[in-house]
Amino acid sequence: MQQPYDTRPARTGPARVLVVDDDPTVAEVVAGYLDRAGYVVDRADDGPSALTRAAEHRPDLVVLDLMLPGMDGLEVCRRMRGHGPVPVIMLTARGDEDDRILGLEVGADDYVTKPFSPRELVLRVESVLRRTRPAATAHPLGAAGLTVDPAARRATKNGTELSLTLREFDLLAFFLRHPGRAYGREDLMREVWGWDFGDLSTVTVHVRRLRGKVEDDPARPRLIRTVWGVGYRFDPRGQEAD
Repeated sequence: MQQPYDTRPARTGPARVLVVDDDPTVAEVVAGYLDRAGYVVDRADDGPSALTRAAEHRPDLVVLDLMLPGMDGLEVCRRMRGHGPVPVIMLTARGDEDDRILGLEVGADDYVTKPFSPRELVLRVESVLRRTRPAATAHPLGAAGLTVDPAARRATKNGTELSLTLREFDLLAFFLRHPGRAYGREDLMREVWGWDFGDLSTVTVHVRRLRGKVEDDPARPRLIRTVWGVGYRFDPRGQEAD
């Protein structure tokens, strides 16, 4: 089971990124760009060695190829998350929509399709890491039995801590900040992910995952409501739909 967000003090100094890809050319290019961007980079070329490296040196983020020999990226992501929270950017082959959605379902925070621009990947890494940093001046939020503490990166439902991924946490915090207002998937992608374009199924999958953790009955959501033709609205009253 994924554990709650780590509340230990953030590491000082450059962030550590683990790059996992069995293609040595891809791994070398990605590692080179990340190194020049100021990150400490570890590399692994298969699932078992990735888990070993992660255990030896806890990464701040993992760039993880979906198609790995022996143990695929989905299983690697599950096992890493079983030992504690870590943001994951999944690398997938272009056109494999089912695989991308599977990656999001197991908790990947972002994905990049191959072939990709290494500069774009570095920007994605920076975006994800920026959102993992505690917001020291942000005030706790709460409604409908849900509480979010942005500074501690902790969320609870009726006093029980929720195990949320990075994006699920940010999505819940956004909904709590803007109750009663409908947002399209494009709006949520821009406001929560910080992207002006991208695959909108990313938003759909994360809303579904978040409902599974905050709704009493995810099949009949009362808090995160679908507004047909628009998108989604957070209803703190949690009333039954008409």
